[in-house]
Amino acid sequence: MNKLWSQIGENLTFVLVCAAIVAGLGLAAHLGEKLLPEKRSVTKARRVCIIAICAALATVLHMLDFPLPFLAPGFYKLDFSEVPVLLAGFYLGPTATVACEGVKILLKLLLKGTSTAFVGDFANFVVGCSMVLPATFIYHAHKSRHSAIIGLATGTVIMSVFGSAFNAVYLLPKFAQLYGMPMEAILGMGAAIHSSINSVTTFVILCVAPLNVVKGVMVSVLTVLLYKRVARPLFGKQ
Repeated sequence: MNKLWSQIGENLTFVLVCAAIVAGLGLAAHLGEKLLPEKRSVTKARRVCIIAICAALATVLHMLDFPLPFLAPGFYKLDFSEVPVLLAGFYLGPTATVACEGVKILLKLLLKGTSTAFVGDFANFVVGCSMVLPATFIYHAHKSRHSAIIGLATGTVIMSVFGSAFNAVYLLPKFAQLYGMPMEAILGMGAAIHSSINSVTTFVILCVAPLNVVKGVMVSVLTVLLYKRVARPLFGKQ
């Protein structure tokens, strides 16, 4: 009975942490958006439609994720779901990115469920926001191709650093706890790829950080190449 109550407490704590972080990201995006110049005038109905379309595209891309076994263990997967999220953010603003990321995760859970005790889904949302929010803020501060590239580069750096730190401090221990996989086993999976891995720190430096860098670079390139090409058919933008 004590073990059952302990598990309930652990799950409840995780849910509360998730809810607090999601609310914090949404509030930060909302408050920051108020400071940005040249706000785009879009009706609520059109805004909802654009977010829904981009979130649906992001969900499909998220479900087509794939591992990079030469970089990280198989439970870390690469996907390009942040591309439509960034397209929506570049057009509508930072709050649209948080909304897209949130709807994407909810749809993915409804369609596919979770294979990581919800920790991987939470990680995808938070780490994804750590890239798309800075990129969107910088782009909307001064809309140009140059600022878009700077924003995407900044977002990639922030995602790589924050994603690694967040994995080390919270996500990996929580995954080991909720999924029931000892930390030693996780480190062993990393050591099978990089023999010098012997701690959580070396694991995130050699596995998590490179994966985030690869994802950030590829998502950034695709976003720069696609935004102007899809803005008119997708958003009606000239």
